[in-house]
Amino acid sequence: MEREKWLLEKFYEHISENKKGKFDAIIQDRTRHVTVVLENIFQPHNAAAVLRSCDCFGVQDVHVIENSNEYTPNKEIDMGSSKWLNINHYSEKEENTVNCLNALKAKGYKIVATTPHTSDCLIEELPLDQPVALLFGTEATGLTATAMEHADAFVKLPMYGFTESYNISVSVALALFSVTERMRKDETIDWSLTEADQRAIKLQWAKKVVKHSGKVEKILNERFEKDEN
Repeated sequence: MEREKWLLEKFYEHISENKKGKFDAIIQDRTRHVTVVLENIFQPHNAAAVLRSCDCFGVQDVHVIENSNEYTPNKEIDMGSSKWLNINHYSEKEENTVNCLNALKAKGYKIVATTPHTSDCLIEELPLDQPVALLFGTEATGLTATAMEHADAFVKLPMYGFTESYNISVSVALALFSVTERMRKDETIDWSLTEADQRAIKLQWAKKVVKHSGKVEKILNERFEKDEN
């Protein structure tokens, strides 16, 4: 038997039927067809609110570009949502935007910059025929010139007041509502996770709720190796 599948079965033996039921139900609504990219977000309450929105809308992956600001969500605001998401950090270099966006493009994502200062299209007009990475900038200055240069398309959120932009956490929530609702209603879009992705993510989740999961996993891996040999 495949190791990951076997590990998931064994970890499931250590969690309640209620929790297993939640995992099995929620994973059906998770998607990687849409992902969120955050460049230089630094206010903890905004960072936390973004993660909470991603979890609520079923977006599994968040990509965090840390060029000048470390991404530190407020745990009281994110309500534990961060432990159910895959958060990918890009902070090894002085300038990490290009590495992040190129990595996403290599996976087939269309990089879509959200900005009120272009006239490409409104968020509800954005085509969803290929995976989309929604790119959001810092609270004060928005996206960097580098991010704008490497974007494949630009979208803006509808606005009717004097203020020039929404708060970053509000922008993410509005954009995800529009995109994920249309995605889920379009029967031509294969937005669900693969069986392999579902299994891997459920195993991650199970490890979050099992006490001493590191020790449990070590013991299970030793058992698997022994049985295989």
